[in-house]
Amino acid sequence: MKALLQRVSEARVDVLGETVGAIGPGLLVLLCAERGDHDALADRMLSKILRLRIFSDEAGKMNRSVQDIGGGLLVVSQFTLAADTGGGNRPSFTLAAPPDEGRRLYEYFVAKAREAHPVVATGEFGADMQVRLVNDGPVTIPLQIQ
Repeated sequence: MKALLQRVSEARVDVLGETVGAIGPGLLVLLCAERGDHDALADRMLSKILRLRIFSDEAGKMNRSVQDIGGGLLVVSQFTLAADTGGGNRPSFTLAAPPDEGRRLYEYFVAKAREAHPVVATGEFGADMQVRLVNDGPVTIPLQIQ
């Protein structure tokens, strides 16, 4: 399972011109399920995301987690994180989980996130989404859990 985290001061996702999810300060989580991923990987990914210390403390050091600051999570499905660009000029996405399994793992991750964290917003799985964000820092962290 892969994720790309962006520390944001605000972020939102629009579908067909309507905002479907938005947060203030927190993390934009672009999430990708790959072939062979399972619930336990999603659990470990969520745990890591919630505890990752990438927010500034009073001394300006990255020492606080999204939970410590009471920030939001905006979780957006992003199968293109599974892109294999080693062949030609057109990426292959064969490493991504099949759509039904990708949706199931995404929905599982979101449900677990909502159990563990008070502010969780989402995009819409499989939709053409426009993501708007103000990257704070900028801080962008790739994660892969195997």
